[in-house]
Amino acid sequence: MSHGHDHGDASTPDHRRRLAIAFGLTATVLVAQAVGAVVTGSLALLVDTAHMLTDTGGLAMALVAAHLVRRPATSRRTWGLRRAEVLAALAQSAVLLAVGVYVLVEAVRRFAEPPEVPSRELLVFGVVGLAANLVSLGVLAGGRSASFNLRAAFLEVLNDALGSVGVIVAAVVIGTTGWQQADAVAGVLIGLLIVPRAVRLLRETAAVLLESTPPGLDLDAVREHLLGVEHVRDVHDLHASLVATGLPVVTAHVVVDDACFGDGHAGRILDQLQECLATHFPVSVEHSTFQVEPVAHRGHEHLGHA
Repeated sequence: MSHGHDHGDASTPDHRRRLAIAFGLTATVLVAQAVGAVVTGSLALLVDTAHMLTDTGGLAMALVAAHLVRRPATSRRTWGLRRAEVLAALAQSAVLLAVGVYVLVEAVRRFAEPPEVPSRELLVFGVVGLAANLVSLGVLAGGRSASFNLRAAFLEVLNDALGSVGVIVAAVVIGTTGWQQADAVAGVLIGLLIVPRAVRLLRETAAVLLESTPPGLDLDAVREHLLGVEHVRDVHDLHASLVATGLPVVTAHVVVDDACFGDGHAGRILDQLQECLATHFPVSVEHSTFQVEPVAHRGHEHLGHA
């Protein structure tokens, strides 16, 4: 017994326009900063350019994923391509982590042998990058909590903006004091901004792919509530996972009194179980599947699940 839902594209928020604008701006600044990194030889600007390169690729993946999740479900892919946004966010976070580690290693090397960096040119490119990133942040901010995909894109642009601030500060310090190591310091700070966010997003998206229980959903409390429904004798094979952002799924075997199958009460119990999951918890679970079974059926099952 289950509650049917349409897993097509109608319920999926459309963020393609936001992502397309952010991608266009980021790609444009990427070209400008790449030129600036070559001209100035700055580590901070080089790192920011490498970061922006990953962001441009990440935004491209996010844009593709935003198109894919709009595709309707089929008999082969019953959830459509909703999980494409999780895969895109996972790839972006992995690349960000690699860039962050590289930044830290290269910055240490440059502390010992700091190259000459022209502060004026560095400042110009830093300001250009910051301006574009602020515009992109404004475009993405309204929907950043709507999906893993958009959140990853927002975090990448935010890190870019912070990186541009680091470039600007380094340029000012070099220009006013002549301390060339300021460029390496800015590179380290950018790396330290990248790594924790990348690790956090990597952990969250990996948890989805591992089908961990959705954050905010306590399965012990779920079991307790289900057992509180009248005529429910036991709950086993209780599982919960997250298909994509905003799409938690719960399945369970529910043992009820044998008499419920004779008096027609089993159907009413199913309604109560699904209402319980949809309304009693911080994470509303509208996609739930219950196998309502008599007490004697337990002996025909292979046990071993929670």
